Amino acid sequence: MSLNSMTGFARADGALGDMRWHWELRSVNGKSFDCRFRLPPGIDGLEARLREALGKHIKRGNCQASLSIDQSATPAPLRLNREALAVVVDALKEVQGICETQPPRPEGILALRGVLETGDASETDPEEKAALEAALVKSFEEAASALAMARSEEGLKLEALVSAQIDEIERLTKDAAAAPAASPHAIRDRLAAQIHELLDGNSGIAEDRLAHEAALLATKADIREELDRLTAHVEQARELLTGKDPKGRRLDFLTQEFNREANTLCSKAADVSLTRIGLDLKAVIDQLREQIQNIE
Repeated sequence: MSLNSMTGFARADGALGDMRWHWELRSVNGKSFDCRFRLPPGIDGLEARLREALGKHIKRGNCQASLSIDQSATPAPLRLNREALAVVVDALKEVQGICETQPPRPEGILALRGVLETGDASETDPEEKAALEAALVKSFEEAASALAMARSEEGLKLEALVSAQIDEIERLTKDAAAAPAASPHAIRDRLAAQIHELLDGNSGIAEDRLAHEAALLATKADIREELDRLTAHVEQARELLTGKDPKGRRLDFLTQEFNREANTLCSKAADVSLTRIGLDLKAVIDQLREQIQNIE
């Protein structure tokens, strides 16, 4: 299973009768899965179903979903407001009881404000509304699938970058292990020379004591343990890349471990060549962390 990016964009169009609409979905980095919807009035009740449908395709990231409906080709239905009509009729009867007037014409009553209202096409009939909601959800699922595909395609690019950076970490680790200054003998010889120079050859300290102190310092300066851990982290990173589960969080934790070992290597390095390798390691690890922030 390849890596999935948390960045993506998708669009899907739909239609039902004379009604047209389109969905737009976009996602960016996020610590968890979250989606915000922008839906027209009357469609808000679909949010739970839409969120569940999107969750089948996306496990992590901040998403935004917007729905635009074009009803220009659909004549808005007229709906009789019976409550308003009853009020008007009662008022007309009261007026006729006070003074003689001609009976009102029906079209005149219907022309009064509030008696006839413009309704929502989706609210005209429950079956029509259910059909519209089903069509909207179906096209949203198409958009969600397209978004997942876009994130997967972006993930392929990320995978190539991450793999190259892990290879570079492995190469630098091998360079550090092969550096002459990293060998225990070289460390001990360097420390012994420094002690001899410091004491100007007249230390007054027993040779066995000097040897013991030099051995302790050499042990503290030994970087083999850090190199072994870096090698193990490289193997673990490659295993994660080929795994099936979302890997962004685990890779992010692994970069922290990489950085910890690189810092320790730099602090122990008493040679310019090792220090340079440690700094190169830190630079590559920082680049790796930046890329991993985009992985699901």
